[in-house]
Amino acid sequence: MKNLVRILVLALLPAAVACHGPGRSLPHARAGAGMDQAFADYLQAVADHQEELHSILVLQHGRIIEEKYLAPDTAHFMMSVSKTFTAAAVGFAIDEGLLHLDDKITDLFPEDVPEGASDTLRRITVRHLLTMNCGHATDPTHSIWNDKEGGWVRHFLAWPQPYEPGTCYCYNSLGTYLLSAAVQKVSGQKVVDYLEPRLWKPLGIAKPFWQESPDGINCGGWGLYLRTEDMARMGLCLLQGGRFAGRQVIPAGWVLEMSARQVDSAPAGLTSHQVEARGMDPSSNDWLQGYGYQMWRCRHGAFRADGAAGQYIIVLPEQDAVIVTTARINNMGEELNLIWEHLLPAL
Repeated sequence: MKNLVRILVLALLPAAVACHGPGRSLPHARAGAGMDQAFADYLQAVADHQEELHSILVLQHGRIIEEKYLAPDTAHFMMSVSKTFTAAAVGFAIDEGLLHLDDKITDLFPEDVPEGASDTLRRITVRHLLTMNCGHATDPTHSIWNDKEGGWVRHFLAWPQPYEPGTCYCYNSLGTYLLSAAVQKVSGQKVVDYLEPRLWKPLGIAKPFWQESPDGINCGGWGLYLRTEDMARMGLCLLQGGRFAGRQVIPAGWVLEMSARQVDSAPAGLTSHQVEARGMDPSSNDWLQGYGYQMWRCRHGAFRADGAAGQYIIVLPEQDAVIVTTARINNMGEELNLIWEHLLPAL
């Protein structure tokens, strides 16, 4: 009997793997009554809080158990969820020997280094950009739209840098743009093209649209458009240590580094020093759990890709689950709190 069971399991494995493969929808499973009620309660709470939720998908044990679309299921603007995909591209480039964590940014872009550049500027590395610890006190991204003097890389390198790299967390979307520019420089391909054979195709994601700078470089920190299920595929890959459909897609070690607490973190617009001075409480704040490589740690042992207005890929290893949302919500903390309150206990 045991041998028969083993034969049946082995026979079913290819089908189970295939159902995650390119061109196929992720498999579904029936949720229990408790999860169905929790999901209904969550949706009611979203309505009660007047949140503009566009979609939510809950995946557990590799299968979709709940999903709801309150807007057309088309490619959605990912905002800063884009950063996690840029970090994956950096991981591939490091794995292929094209980049290294300790590469100096000024060595990668010598043509854009300002005259009389400080030694502090010359110490910024790829690692510092990945962890938002380049030494800036403010994010220069908002100012690039008025920059008439040159490219975005040059603008970043000319921005005031009051801190030593590695000593102060400051959310920095233009820093992620530099990572995209670095991958393009060493690979000869835009990140969206570089990822096609390495990530999009293995995950079964049609090559997406990604906005570019005037210099023809994918924005990196924003500008990617994905469907909800595409986000879930990435979440499942991260949950499984970089594996998808039986294949190691993202190097396992890189997934561990991306999702680990590499540095202390702070909400966008604040530095880690300001958080400390204000005595903010990490026990109730998902932006104070630490930052990895372009990913946030969460409460409840989770980690997430995070985009403004409520775009989330939340990975919950302890529950073997992924929760994905698209939205237009101002209070992202409230959005997460409703997920923790209603969905987490049912998982």
